Amino acid sequence: MSIFEQAKMASYSFMTESTDKKNKVLKKIAEFLNSEREYIISENLKDLENGIKNNLSEALLDRLKLDDKRIDSMINGVNEIIAQEDPIGSIVSGYKRPNGLNIYKVRVPLGVVGIIYESRPNVTVDAAALCIKSGNVSILRGGKEASYSNTALGQIIKRALKSESIDENVCIVLNDPDRNLMNKMLKAKDFIDIIVPRGGEGLIKYCTEESFIPLVKHDKGLCHVYIDEFADVNKGVNIAFNAKVQRPGVCNAIETLLVHKNIYKNVLDILIPMYQNAGVEIVGCNIVAKEYGVAKATEEDWNTEYLSLKISIKVVDSLIDAINHINKYGSSHSESIVTENYSNAQDFLNKVDAAAVYVNASTRFTDGAEFGLGAEIGISTQKLHCRGPMGAFDLTTTKYIIYGNGQIRA
Repeated sequence: MSIFEQAKMASYSFMTESTDKKNKVLKKIAEFLNSEREYIISENLKDLENGIKNNLSEALLDRLKLDDKRIDSMINGVNEIIAQEDPIGSIVSGYKRPNGLNIYKVRVPLGVVGIIYESRPNVTVDAAALCIKSGNVSILRGGKEASYSNTALGQIIKRALKSESIDENVCIVLNDPDRNLMNKMLKAKDFIDIIVPRGGEGLIKYCTEESFIPLVKHDKGLCHVYIDEFADVNKGVNIAFNAKVQRPGVCNAIETLLVHKNIYKNVLDILIPMYQNAGVEIVGCNIVAKEYGVAKATEEDWNTEYLSLKISIKVVDSLIDAINHINKYGSSHSESIVTENYSNAQDFLNKVDAAAVYVNASTRFTDGAEFGLGAEIGISTQKLHCRGPMGAFDLTTTKYIIYGNGQIRA
């Protein structure tokens, strides 16, 4: 029996597991993460050392790193998931037909969730925990750059499942770097119900083209902040600085700043020196390049997710110009407007096509933990079947349950 068949068999029993039992497994995962943190960090160090030897970028090394703070974050995420309401079995709607049939629409697990991801070993715990909470079996295929870390975390998850007499195939961590195995995973439509790819454009493109299974894509994060002519300048400066600099190598950091022509001097006279002091490379439109002595942005710059300390800055003529730029170049991830004008804020919220749209806040908050989900499977930038940070609720589907009393159709 293949690992994919084993996962499918495990899903049939696990989908009806009680909330109490699922939460007990999650509690064990949190306990083992805490007690085994020295082992986790030592295994992660092997991945970091290999990453340095293989010339991984600073952004990828940052994503790869596990330290006490990040282990604490994983533990907190698992505990938040435990505290959440179990979505399984909840009634979406219920009604009685004139013929006496009682019809209920209820939430059920998706079944087997395949997750393909790069760099971030914390995804192993986040994904497994959310799948366990939602009654799903998970098949986790991380990148070879995190193989030691993912193996260590996978062992902890299996140990937690075993401690509660749950089939260990409820969470399968694949550590074989062979791309043929990933290809087989993408073709296993009889056993895997959904694929969630998380990673760079190359991985997303490959999965999209090769998969026989429906995908929920965690696509690139080409995010923007627009500082409107009615903005509070201090808010605008602080938000634009945080959204770029606080952690530049992640998908919810901004890559482009848009500033209205009537306020750009007030904003950029303060913000550009702040960026430069923080080591940010700046490229800009003709106005920005000429007035601030920075390189001129190319068409490619507006289309690029830098994932580094680099930003493109453009002066726009109006709110609608900002919206049009975002809808043309953005990746439907996270976008923000800084303004004190209610009508402009509402126009931005309604007309920008993205999974998360902010007024007067940093895009850095688009995150499962920050949204109160405990963790996330990924951030869906598509429109079916879910959008934005994916929590346990988004790992469910529905089915109809009908109670009758001998009714037959005439």
